[in-house]
Amino acid sequence: MPSPLKILPLTPDDISYVTRWARLEGFAPGIGDVGIFRHTDRQGLWVGWLGNKPIGCISGVRYNSAYGFIGLFLVTPKYRGNGYGVELWKHSLDHLDDLPCIGLEAAIDRVNDYSNWGFAPSSTTTRWHWEGNGDYLATNKSSNGDQSGLRLLEGASIPAMAVQLYDAKREPSPRPHFISDWLHHPAGTVLALADENGSCHGFGRIRPCLLPKGKGWRIGPLLADSPELAEFLLRHLMDRHPGVILLDSPGANSSAESLMKRLGFKAVSETLRMYRGEQPPISMEEVFGLACLELG
Repeated sequence: MPSPLKILPLTPDDISYVTRWARLEGFAPGIGDVGIFRHTDRQGLWVGWLGNKPIGCISGVRYNSAYGFIGLFLVTPKYRGNGYGVELWKHSLDHLDDLPCIGLEAAIDRVNDYSNWGFAPSSTTTRWHWEGNGDYLATNKSSNGDQSGLRLLEGASIPAMAVQLYDAKREPSPRPHFISDWLHHPAGTVLALADENGSCHGFGRIRPCLLPKGKGWRIGPLLADSPELAEFLLRHLMDRHPGVILLDSPGANSSAESLMKRLGFKAVSETLRMYRGEQPPISMEEVFGLACLELG
């Protein structure tokens, strides 16, 4: 018999309950994130429906002809165990099937499942937790290394093209559309370090997020030339933002763990980055925080 599940493209009206599902699942979605996901690839987000009831979702975003990413994958608890998740999964995978590389973040207990579909482990992603009173710089003095010749810029003063060029050299795939939406969204604060010629040497964003209970903040992306510059940006991003702050760091960055521990962050969970196909040949040593796990 044909399945009763209908899989339809996510619409603006779907964003509120998909965001609520992600919140209850502990994904800690940033405010406005799902809307940006939809804008990145309007064909790459879907909701599963039983009759007139939405029961699950998934994304399969094509960044370009070489790279895609699967995320935001969940079925609401009442409807699990009926094969609907597999149907959503196949739908997303079919959308990306012609790409030479597909990435995802796997919960540790799902690694074997994804391995059966041809995905291979790459590195561990760690979620870090910190909580403060929003007065970080006043209560945590540090020289922060040497920022000579660099200016700390915020918001509209940041040279957008310089940031896009910087990001494109340090991510698996250039993502100008996504990064433009991400850095210009009104929720949160964006900081960047630039030299006298306007070239970028690091940038980061902190945005409000929805915890299972209450609200907090998520930092990401966070990219910088060095751990010292990443620390400088982190300290300023943490300032003025009281409460819980989360950051997801890639295991492929050998300096991220020591930096997070030095600043007092605690590791609270892990996922595993996996790829099907040839892993993008790019160093992650200058990526200290991922934008989001749902889109890589």
